[in-house]
Amino acid sequence: MKFNQQLTIGVDFDGTIVEDTYPKIGKPKMFAFETLKKLQDKGHRLILWTYRSGVRLEEAVDFCKKNGIKFYAVNNSFPEEQFENDVSRKINADLFIDDRNFGGFPGWGEIYQELTNNTPAKPKNKKGFFGLFK
Repeated sequence: MKFNQQLTIGVDFDGTIVEDTYPKIGKPKMFAFETLKKLQDKGHRLILWTYRSGVRLEEAVDFCKKNGIKFYAVNNSFPEEQFENDVSRKINADLFIDDRNFGGFPGWGEIYQELTNNTPAKPKNKKGFFGLFK
């Protein structure tokens, strides 16, 4: 599947951009920043969508900036959005990249290929829930 239009992509931090060592910041996942940069270069909007808040969130945002990624929005659907307790915290995005996806995290190389390449994805040998069911 190739996406020719601009997408808004929600991206998790711990376990997705970096190894999960919360509350510390883990090592960057292989190809994470390179892939995010390429997606931004293609015009996609990236939203950091993370459990982190306060100082821990600022640390994550600063870490990403130092690695060349400035997000369109952080824990919001758009930069100007103001959080109020009477609305859902779900953000409006076309897709989400998260290590907690059903089936696990495929890796940044596979994510990039899926978003940018016309080559059909190779079928996985998994059956049902994590290969447990046919």
